[in-house]
Amino acid sequence: MVDSKVIEELRDYLNQSKYAVVLTGAGISTESGIPDFRSKDGWWNKINPAEVASVNALENNYELFREFYKYRIKMLDGCKFNRGHRILADWEDKGLVKSVVTQNIDGFHKDAGSKRVYELHGSISAIRCYVCEKEHSVEDFVNDKRCEVCGGNLRPGVVLFGEGLPSDVWQEAYDEILKSDLLLVIGTSLNVSPVNSLPTVAKGKRVLINAEKTFMDDIFDLVINAGAGMVLESVDRGL
Repeated sequence: MVDSKVIEELRDYLNQSKYAVVLTGAGISTESGIPDFRSKDGWWNKINPAEVASVNALENNYELFREFYKYRIKMLDGCKFNRGHRILADWEDKGLVKSVVTQNIDGFHKDAGSKRVYELHGSISAIRCYVCEKEHSVEDFVNDKRCEVCGGNLRPGVVLFGEGLPSDVWQEAYDEILKSDLLLVIGTSLNVSPVNSLPTVAKGKRVLINAEKTFMDDIFDLVINAGAGMVLESVDRGL
């Protein structure tokens, strides 16, 4: 249980803020049944990402690459946004939050109703041909189809290991955080570069909500080690 004084402090930060921006990672989606990656029990402790989620795998071991992402897509069946996503969307509607920057590829922020979302790592449902870039459906990918135009391999529109982040989305997210007077970082270990540099850009208050401690805890004004949904619901209850 989180100390009520800490919840009240975060609530005060939010009420006093004029330009609050949220940065989220996998931890906000775990309540939806999506496993995280970099906690002690996360996926990347069981799977080598360089073998399955990389440009090298896409080009040289496409069957393994395709099966991994088919599995991830199928994992989303029956999963949906949770109370944390919904509360952030509601806060945007009320003007308490200006935008959401996310590392997640599940699309849950948009599904929950958030409108200004910057998806730094892309979207798993945006399927395209690796050769000619033609857009395809998720069903085409899951059913092992090839590009209907050039016969190329299909891939999800996510940032793979070995690829850079989309420069336009990165710049927009960077500018949002630079403008913020409150940055609320939720559910991320802050181990991934360059996204872990974004909190250092913020000039206002910085708050971290994460189930585990991170190596960057000392740059935050407030650190809450607890589940995202529970904390956001507690804060929301008194707004």
